[in-house]
Amino acid sequence: MGAEAKAKLPVLDFSKEDLKPGTNCWLKACNDVRQALEEYGCFIIECNNLLSSEFRNEIFGALKELFDLPTETKMKNRYEKPLNGYVGQIPKLPLHESMGIDNATSLQATQNFAKLMWPKGNDSFCKTVNEYAKIAAELDRMVSRMIWESYALEKYHDSYIASITYLLRLLKNRVPNGDEPNLGFVTHTDKSFTTILHQNQIDGLEIDTRDGQKINVEMSPSSFVVIAGDALMAWSNDRIHSPSHRVIMNGAADRYFSGVVFIQ
Repeated sequence: MGAEAKAKLPVLDFSKEDLKPGTNCWLKACNDVRQALEEYGCFIIECNNLLSSEFRNEIFGALKELFDLPTETKMKNRYEKPLNGYVGQIPKLPLHESMGIDNATSLQATQNFAKLMWPKGNDSFCKTVNEYAKIAAELDRMVSRMIWESYALEKYHDSYIASITYLLRLLKNRVPNGDEPNLGFVTHTDKSFTTILHQNQIDGLEIDTRDGQKINVEMSPSSFVVIAGDALMAWSNDRIHSPSHRVIMNGAADRYFSGVVFIQ
């Protein structure tokens, strides 16, 4: 008997032109999203029409420029909410650094962040990051509408959208030096409603399934991962699964990725 096939996350194609509310394609996608979140708590969105290769290069170029700044500069990224600002220089997690831009869909918020990092600001960084945050937010609005419709609760979706805030997490996992452990980030669940992740071509995300398997998430350059958080699991009366996940660095290059977190 052959080896048991490894579990993989569902991949849903959001590139279809007829993926619009009310169409058969939309109704099928609503059902697929609900099933994926109930079974795995996450899924991959393939949307090759959303980000051009040029824009992806701009995004990850902006992230590299940001994380190349001195540590004391990056530590200026502070918010009252715990873990919204700079996280790094942790002895047990030496590979991890992350920063946050609260309300990054606002150009003003992005500019305020840039002025902390660069005394004269950074118009190119602001334009790229703000545009990316808007794209990710629109993608989340589509996914959340599908979730609400799949449970026949679409009349409550607008009030949900009006109540959430957007936090853009910018993250880097560097390559281990010497005998450093390859743990990029510890096993955890997200506390938010949803998180949407996008990365450069360095994989590392590892998802725990309900039955104890581990899925090494493989993503194309044009794909996003949607992860359900604890708040969404509670909202669904535990129908939707909030999966544990971590980051393991096995590659020979630094991993840059961004996560847009939606919190009510």
